[in-house]
Amino acid sequence: MSSIYNSFILTGSFSLGQYLLSLLFAGLCGAITALSLSRESNATRSFLISLVVLPIIVTTVILMVNGNVGTGIAVAGAFSLVRFRSAAGKARDISAIFLVMTAGLTCAAGYGAVALLFTLIASGVMLLLSRIPMSCDRFVALHITVPESLHFADAFDDLFEQYTKSRKLVKAKTSNMGSLYKLDYKIEMKDPAAAQEFLDALRCRNGNLEIAILNEAEGGDEL
Repeated sequence: MSSIYNSFILTGSFSLGQYLLSLLFAGLCGAITALSLSRESNATRSFLISLVVLPIIVTTVILMVNGNVGTGIAVAGAFSLVRFRSAAGKARDISAIFLVMTAGLTCAAGYGAVALLFTLIASGVMLLLSRIPMSCDRFVALHITVPESLHFADAFDDLFEQYTKSRKLVKAKTSNMGSLYKLDYKIEMKDPAAAQEFLDALRCRNGNLEIAILNEAEGGDEL
């Protein structure tokens, strides 16, 4: 069992076979992560492909550095620029990126079996946690646009009492040169099937302006 902690790459040198073996383990780790993420989320095809390719790239870069301090500093600087060229993503997606990068670093050190075991455990934990019901799953985000003439503080109270178990005004801001207000609520529906009826009742109050209900779990976990 302890043999998995023995690196197949010697410090300072590596052969073609060792390099290809590192890439094989890195690709497997990326494929496992992409497969687990695709089963429990609506990740795009390009993102899943990136999860497979990223650990291979990381492995190659680290093997090329391989003890060279100057090259290591240059690589760190190049990687740091990626952050400023990328938009904030969902917490789950960022976790997956860190997972495959860790696997790539581990493969570059020659611990392919450890990287594979780590990926299987981490992916399994992600799949398990995604299937466990959590309290945040009950809430949805409600966006309502109202005219400036409407006193929104209590304009929808009766409808909230009828259709929701709880509600909270999260944000209110002006729009269209102050002629409109945009309200963001966090609500828990009594009956999710009554969403259309709820929206119809709301638009009769807000002058048929824009209203939207969004899944809180999908839209509120950006980093």
